[in-house]
Amino acid sequence: MTTQHTYRVIVRGTWEGLTDGARERLLAELEQHGLAAMQFTEEGSLTYDRVLKHFSFRYVVVSDAEDGEEMASVIAEDRAQGYLRERGYGHGELRSTATDMDTMKINYKGRRASGAA
Repeated sequence: MTTQHTYRVIVRGTWEGLTDGARERLLAELEQHGLAAMQFTEEGSLTYDRVLKHFSFRYVVVSDAEDGEEMASVIAEDRAQGYLRERGYGHGELRSTATDMDTMKINYKGRRASGAA
């Protein structure tokens, strides 16, 4: 049995070749895709601003730990491409960064080392 890890993946890109209709739809939905909407979900959350230059998606991807962050990035980029293609949104190359939440170390501020007086 393989171990599953949970990854948070940010996929970034640049809008390219947007049609007038696509621009109108994106601007009409701007409130739903602003900074307040940024959250990591399996479906992904798309964020962009009024300038319509750059965008990003935030995904939660669960995959085999042995496949690592690279596979989580590939999965997230594939999801983003599917979303953009379905809506006819032109874009350039996608880039992603993934964080393995199961191996991430959390440092709590103000936490004392054990044995400290």
